[in-house]
Amino acid sequence: MLRITIELLPGGREDGKRVIATADIARVSSGALADYRVALDDAVLGQVGERATVRGYPRWADSVWDLVARYVAAALNQGREALPPRPAPPQLTVRMNAAGYRYVRLDEIPEPARTGFDSKLAGTGIPDHGCAFAHDWFDFLNGQR
Repeated sequence: MLRITIELLPGGREDGKRVIATADIARVSSGALADYRVALDDAVLGQVGERATVRGYPRWADSVWDLVARYVAAALNQGREALPPRPAPPQLTVRMNAAGYRYVRLDEIPEPARTGFDSKLAGTGIPDHGCAFAHDWFDFLNGQR
């Protein structure tokens, strides 16, 4: 079995690194044309995509990275060896409170953006419980938080 581990290294430093995702690729039949099964796991989302099996992969024909790319694509695209369409950035309704402050509701932010954004809010003010200022949300999307 192959295990691909994706680690986040904050600021490029080894200290503080953490695993954010894994992929397990298991060979389920041998031979020149082998079958493999893949499972993807995300630290925030849990299991991602489907457990996919790709059949008849020509072992020893290319780099292991070709195998990895095909199986990750298959897990994300109902078993097809192609990437699904690129996801769109999260779109939220920006509201305005009685004091004139623009805000977003945290429970409307889809994962994994919610968890990432929530971790960046420490020490910031909030317009109301369960909300964040819209400018903080836009700063986060633009990589400034």
